[in-house]
Amino acid sequence: MYWGWAETEMTIIEKSIIISSDLLQREVTCTWLMPDEQEIDGPLNLLLLNDGQELENLELRGTLEQLYGNNRLKPTLVVAIHAAEDRIQEYGVAGNPDFKGRGSRADIYTAFIKTELLPMIEAETGVNSFETTAFAGFSLGGLSAFDIAWNNGDVFDKVGVFSGSFWWRRKDLGNGYTDADRIMHSVIKNTGDKPSLKFWLQTGTHDETSDRNKNGIIDAIDDTIDLIKELEDKGYKRPEDIQYIEVVGGSHDTATWAKAMPKFLVWAFGR
Repeated sequence: MYWGWAETEMTIIEKSIIISSDLLQREVTCTWLMPDEQEIDGPLNLLLLNDGQELENLELRGTLEQLYGNNRLKPTLVVAIHAAEDRIQEYGVAGNPDFKGRGSRADIYTAFIKTELLPMIEAETGVNSFETTAFAGFSLGGLSAFDIAWNNGDVFDKVGVFSGSFWWRRKDLGNGYTDADRIMHSVIKNTGDKPSLKFWLQTGTHDETSDRNKNGIIDAIDDTIDLIKELEDKGYKRPEDIQYIEVVGGSHDTATWAKAMPKFLVWAFGR
């Protein structure tokens, strides 16, 4: 299915859709941001976004309008998935809760994305093959997006992680922890065939103050750099497959992620 495209101005249609999820046993609100059907000419792209309740703070609609206005973005449907009250249980690494048991429902959330949300999007749009399908998220939602994309390379082409919670670990720091206990790093290392994915990763130099190994580099940056090393060990290349953005002075907040968002969108769906 193809929709119309305007070269300089684009009307963004915003709507809210509620899914009664049998898997999650709750109603899931999704905010859609999509160019007006009459103004696009070309295949449609899809971006799934965790923590969709933060759209206003992320200033995403204005960012999209500006990028479309500058003719820098291909037509893209953004489906922003609002998090549950027990976000810390639904987000994480599927089948791998952390040392406190958090992320215990991440496998169910993954199943929701694959078997309830994506079929609903296809039914609503009439599109069964998007030009590019990406998943992105922030902090713990970024870890979730990465994990889901990593385990479903047949569905997703790209993944974006803003200040990802790659510290997610099996052991507490005071209980014999080593860097080998970081869950996502271990999943990558132990995966056989690497998925056909491209990665966009962002950190801020003020994401946190913690420095487990006392090397003068905050954990958020260390954990992300080490994750990139795991990806490179799998055969992914920089910059072809991996883009890394370090925001000097950037914090662990929506203001920083909003500033980084245009770079991600152009990387993922740029014209």
